[in-house]
Amino acid sequence: MPTRYLAAAAVARRLGLSVNTISGYIQKGMLPPPDAVISAQKGRDMSVWLPETIDEWQANRPRVKRQSGIS
Repeated sequence: MPTRYLAAAAVARRLGLSVNTISGYIQKGMLPPPDAVISAQKGRDMSVWLPETIDEWQANRPRVKRQSGIS
């Protein structure tokens, strides 16, 4: 059976976030290193992650506590 990887859009769906949020996380280095890099069309490389890499990151990532606007 082939190994299945998640590209940014699939990571976003899995985490319930927008693709823009995931793109920001990638640019800021907030996601774990990709498990593979695939050479895509037009010479662009695409980072991809194993589902278990994303699941582990999600389970262990630090959370930012948001303050409510209610005093």
